[in-house]
Amino acid sequence: MTFRLTGRLWIESADDRFMGIGRLELLGLIQQHGSISRAAQEMGMSYKRAWDLVSSLNAQSAQPLVLTQTGGKRGGGTVVTPEGEALIAAFEGLQARFQAFLAAEAKQIL
Repeated sequence: MTFRLTGRLWIESADDRFMGIGRLELLGLIQQHGSISRAAQEMGMSYKRAWDLVSSLNAQSAQPLVLTQTGGKRGGGTVVTPEGEALIAAFEGLQARFQAFLAAEAKQIL
């Protein structure tokens, strides 16, 4: 029988989850597409769920992580702020270190 060591990493406040791999993916797709709607669609998630996640991220952060603009001739748009970009980079680094930790531990026990 073959085993593997797995785990998931989240950053949480006392009230809510702040950051995890799903929110990381959502932020990255918003950054790529400039749209919450397109990011949600690519993830197979409802627009409302994506909007709720973005609202939660922004509410828990000292500075907005995502800014939206509605209307206009070309429609609305969404941007990940510099603070959001910094969070993406920091969490990607944390995730990489966590995966390296799991791999090292797996070698010790499996």
